[in-house]
Amino acid sequence: MGATGTATLDFGATPTDEASVVVTGQAGIVSGSLVEAFFMRNTTADNGLDEHEGMSIYCRVVCGDIVAGTGFTARATMLAGYATGQFNLPWVWN
Repeated sequence: MGATGTATLDFGATPTDEASVVVTGQAGIVSGSLVEAFFMRNTTADNGLDEHEGMSIYCRVVCGDIVAGTGFTARATMLAGYATGQFNLPWVWN
């Protein structure tokens, strides 16, 4: 396994249907690495267990824009409704 971690995905204070986070510090990542990010039942100061769990149903996360030796970008798009605040976004790459 390459690496695992958690990023903070911030939708901001105004309801929106998109957010992204850039993950850096991944010296071993290469352009062909497989990257995945996802929501788990978790908490932040802005959102609790139920909100995090709901995101796994109502939000699609796509990872890409891999920069070898540096990192990647995770983009989240709401499938229904809008989101605000910060969410924990676990990720893994191989």
